Amino acid sequence: MRIGDLARQTGVSRRLLRYYEDQGLLTPLRRPNGYREYAESDVAEVRHIRALLEAGLPTSVITRVLHCVHDDGADMVPSSCPEMMDNLNRERARISGEISRLAASRKALDSMLATAREPAERKHPPR
Repeated sequence: MRIGDLARQTGVSRRLLRYYEDQGLLTPLRRPNGYREYAESDVAEVRHIRALLEAGLPTSVITRVLHCVHDDGADMVPSSCPEMMDNLNRERARISGEISRLAASRKALDSMLATAREPAERKHPPR
């Protein structure tokens, strides 16, 4: 199938499909005229890529773990291959660290907002 067909079947833009190819996530055949030719299995592959992106994995990690997922009917099922587990644990830790940093930033901003409100409340006490 051509790129437009894959885009329609997956709901992913042609531009994004080309990006996935550039990142090594998809490897369509190239026709002599330069057109990309995708296999039916690429529909599931794009679904897997989208699910892994939604889980917060960067494309560099997806490239390393994509071979560790398969379909079980309509659902993507990750296997427990060592690469998958190592990368998922590492990304989970990275995301947890980012959540902690964001919570600390929110706390600092809350403190600044509270301090900034105090003078206004002193000038105009609540009625």
